[in-house]
Amino acid sequence: MIDTNIQDIPKLQEEIQQKSKEIGFTMPSDLFVGSFLKTLISSKPGGRFLEIGTGIGLSLSWMIDGMDANATLLSIDNDQELISIATQYFGEDKRVQLLCKNAAIWIKEHQEDRFDLIFADAWPGKYSEINEVLQMLNVGGFYIIDDMMEQPNWPEGHSDNVTALIAYLEQRKDIHLTKMNWSTGLIMAVKK
Repeated sequence: MIDTNIQDIPKLQEEIQQKSKEIGFTMPSDLFVGSFLKTLISSKPGGRFLEIGTGIGLSLSWMIDGMDANATLLSIDNDQELISIATQYFGEDKRVQLLCKNAAIWIKEHQEDRFDLIFADAWPGKYSEINEVLQMLNVGGFYIIDDMMEQPNWPEGHSDNVTALIAYLEQRKDIHLTKMNWSTGLIMAVKK
């Protein structure tokens, strides 16, 4: 098996990657993460999905590709320039809502909302407000985080944050957890 032979790449992937280089965006999700998200989302017909950290929309393109006609996706980022770019690509899709807001504040204001998959690709929902985000997950829902293996853009001391996060997730009794030493280092949790 050759896991690098990914066949079902979204049509917009190459264009979004080029735009990422053009604006100097250095934190895009990789193809493995995208393919994984697409597969998981495909398992939830009519699902409700949340992405925290839209970025330029690379992972978003994969998530949308996995959605059926009745699914919805909310993607949040606090960078207006990035949300504007993502809106150029996905703004016409009625299943998708792009929101420029501080995710930490949004999470606290929407504790009653529930999702079938949450991809936390920003500080809020991953290193802060994690308890609140996990409460927003439906039973059987997926919580996905990436970049758990050391990355070139990590600030000094960030590995301590990763270690503390993993320890916190491991002690929780309301999720089943799988750690994957694959791609950028993934963690998938499923709500019990």
